[in-house]
Formats: sequence, C-alpha cells, structure tokens
Amino acid sequence: VLFLCVSLLRLKDLEVAELGDSDVHVKMLAAPINPADINMIQGTYAILSPLPAVGGNEGVGEVLEVGRRVAALKPGDWVIPASSGLGTWRTQGVFPEETLLKVPSDIPVLCAATLSVNPCTAYRMLTDFETLAPGDSVIQNAANSGVGQAVIQIAKAFGVKTVNVVRDRPDLPKLVERLMALGADHVITEEMLRKPEMKDIFKSIPKPRLALNCVGGKSTTDMLRHLQPKGTMVTYGGMAKQPVMVPVSAFIFRDVRLRGFWMTQWRKDHAQDQESLASMMDALCQLIRRGQLAAPACTEVPLQDYKAALEASMKPFTSSKQILLL
Repeated sequence: VLFLCVSLLRLKDLEVAELGDSDVHVKMLAAPINPADINMIQGTYAILSPLPAVGGNEGVGEVLEVGRRVAALKPGDWVIPASSGLGTWRTQGVFPEETLLKVPSDIPVLCAATLSVNPCTAYRMLTDFETLAPGDSVIQNAANSGVGQAVIQIAKAFGVKTVNVVRDRPDLPKLVERLMALGADHVITEEMLRKPEMKDIFKSIPKPRLALNCVGGKSTTDMLRHLQPKGTMVTYGGMAKQPVMVPVSAFIFRDVRLRGFWMTQWRKDHAQDQESLASMMDALCQLIRRGQLAAPACTEVPLQDYKAALEASMKPFTSSKQILLL
C-alpha cells in the first residue's frame, strides 16, 4: 500500500494492517491537499500526529471489507473521515469504524473528497452565528478559497447575498468571472474595501450582519467597517499571519461581536450529537445533488506526483485545489 510519510515526504510501501472486529478496510479514491495539511507537516497546526504519520485530513474512500462487529457500513459504501488526523494520502487503509462517516455514492467523487472540511465550515458559519434570512448579506475575504467558494454557493441557495473580497492579482477578471458564475453578488479587491464607492454596493443590498475572516491584518479591519451594528465577525483562518486589529469605536458605538470557528472543535463538541452532524451532511448532499454546490476548482494529480501537487498548493494566488487520485 502506498502512502505519504510526512516526516520526509516520501512514498512508502506498507503492509495493510490486519482487519479487527470493529475495523473497516478502505480503498481510498481521492484526497485533497488543504492548507491545514501543510500546516500539520510544518508542525504549526493545533493537532499534530505522532511521527511517522500519513498526511491528509480529508478524502473519500470505498469500503472493501468490514470486521464482524461493524454494523453501519458494508463493502461498496463510500466513507469520509469523521475527524482530523486520519491520514488520507494513501491507497488503502484499515480504520476503526467510528473514525469513518458514510456518504452517498451518487454524488461526484470530487464533491465527496472535499466535503468534510470546507463545505462543513461554510455551512456552520452561515447558520451558527447569525440568523440570516433571504435578502440578508454576508461579507467574506479569501473568497476564492475552498471555504469561500462554498460560502458563495450555500449563501445563494439560502437566498443570502455575498460581498466577496479577493487580493488583486494578474488574472483578476478571470477570477471575478468564476466567482460570479458560482453565484457571487459582488466581487471586490482588498483595495476597494477602503474606497468610498463601497457605499454604492450597499444601495442595492443591506449592510452585512455577518463577516467571515480567513486572512487577518488590514483586510480584516477594513472588512469590519462595513458590518452592521451588533453584527458578528467570525475568524476561521489567518492567511496573512497578522493579528486581527479592531478599532475601539467598532466595539463601543457599533457593539460588533468577534468570534472564532474551527471545524475540528465543532466535531468534538458534537461527538454525542449525531443528529446535527447527519442533518448538516444531508443538507450539503442535497445541495450537491441539486447542482447548487460544486467541488472547488480542482487539479487532479496521481499520488506518484505528490511533490508537484504539494508545491502547487503552496504557491501564492492558488485558485485550484490539488486533489491526489489514489
């Protein structure tokens, strides 16, 4: 079985572990490279696997065989990781049943491979912090990220307008076109956030009650200015590696709320609450089936070319997610 040894980032052949009574033998189909995977390899993430370890926290696989105590899964079922740290960059693996989550096999494989992190993060942030109604609006930075693309599509399905902030770049018109095609209402650069023309946007849509921050630094402070009084800003990433700076006036005169979100923590907090997990997964799969939620822009790469895929995923202005085909 091939897998990626993260301490030295190399492919290695290993024997598949023996199947225990409560274990599931899975043939992995596809697994993305996410920023959190890179952070884990760099040793800067909040969860670190004991080394040597297999990289990858997300992906989809097909069940080949189940142990005799396994009741909820059978050969042929599709499964995704139930939590972080599973190690999905491998061709096959044997996992305890409780570490896997069954997903329908009638959705596209790339949608299933990218389902457990970004769309879930987008869904929770849109539903858990503010009660949004059709016609309300949301503002977000890093709008071309995997989460950003999911936010645009899920918000559109909810009837919620999106103001999407991206960094200026050489192929900006192409990116704007792609995000508009996903259902974005407005796509603007970080520079435009500071311009008086921003007022024009809020003539046609209300000021946002919710801001989603994946960047930090100046972009965040500028985005916060456009939030409604008593609005909420949720931080779920820090791509700029700079702190979130908030003017005192935003707290005193507009009573804005600053919150944080981490999907891994949500899963831990809801470990006993299978119903909320199932209803979220069901809602997302329904959106996928209805054509309202597509996988992010992807580049499919065979596992053997993992080095090129890792390098591509770390380049600036990446608008395509690298997916390892296993």
